[in-house]
Amino acid sequence: MKKHNFYAGPAILPKDVMRQASKAAINFNNSGLSILEISHRSADFAAVMEEAESLTRELLGVSDDYAVLFLTGGASSQFYMSAMNLLATDGKACYVDTGAWSTKAIKEAKAFGEIEIIASSKDKNYTYIPKRYKVPTDAAYLHLTSNNTISGTQHNWWPDTDVPFVCDMSSDIFSRPLDVNRFGMIYAGAQKNLGPAGVTLVIIRKDMLGKVNREIPTMLDYKTHIAKGSAFNTPPAFPIYVSMLTMRWIKAKGGVAEMAKKNKSKGGLLYREIDSNPLFVGTAAKKDRSLMNVTFLLNKPELEKEFLDMCTEAGCVGIKGHRSVGGFRASIYNAMPRGSVKVLTEVMQALAAKHG
Repeated sequence: MKKHNFYAGPAILPKDVMRQASKAAINFNNSGLSILEISHRSADFAAVMEEAESLTRELLGVSDDYAVLFLTGGASSQFYMSAMNLLATDGKACYVDTGAWSTKAIKEAKAFGEIEIIASSKDKNYTYIPKRYKVPTDAAYLHLTSNNTISGTQHNWWPDTDVPFVCDMSSDIFSRPLDVNRFGMIYAGAQKNLGPAGVTLVIIRKDMLGKVNREIPTMLDYKTHIAKGSAFNTPPAFPIYVSMLTMRWIKAKGGVAEMAKKNKSKGGLLYREIDSNPLFVGTAAKKDRSLMNVTFLLNKPELEKEFLDMCTEAGCVGIKGHRSVGGFRASIYNAMPRGSVKVLTEVMQALAAKHG
């Protein structure tokens, strides 16, 4: 039976990428060695790193004013690493609290300077994106989370301010066009739209660095990794390679503009079903709905087990919502085919036909 992978992360990857990666795991570039065992200093792997950076710049329009890094530690390590590098001890940074991940980022950043939460959607269980807030002009940066995997909300607009954005884009990077020049820093764990867990993409404007008045441990200093081309220590070679393959796939499919078009089609299909089906209701504010993580509930909670069983029978896996909010969540990242979303909507229709 075909599996339709709706897991939030680690998440679905393109089939072509999986096939290429599996071959490289046995014999990379006809070298007789696996990508898992070649030296990270070798010419073959240097070419992988170079192409990964080049594709990032091409797909997102990243200029030479920015460094592109492939680091370890997940996006969670960037919660503190960004503040450590960008926030002076006597400085202030502003944060918008839109869910679990921004809450964790705020907690970590407080160790390095003054943190002001200028807006929050906690009052409604993070089901919307705050708007109409003012950004203090003396802030070193404004931290945002572009997409919230647990609550199913997404930034569809950016604040009008000269304060640089630091943005966690772990779950929607490469899903839509982006004006990188509006951001001081972007970071993203790979395991949603980019590759497997184990590597984190960091895009940072170089002129933001070197301004804090603290000693930064060598391994946590962005300048260290810029100087060494993301290879100060042994980089996560296989996740970087798979991320490179995924970016090749995105480029071959038409780039991020085409990804956005397909994501709108998939999201529209599923949201139309949620809004028209008498058994289901969406949880996120309609104007803030995510095209990556669609969250919804049953109007008749007693049918939850039956619905999940029907999903399993149809090959739809990973539908159950995050343990902190319950309900259901369908993650429909770039690699999710529209046909898989259609299968899920057919299950929802079948449930309604039986109980609606």
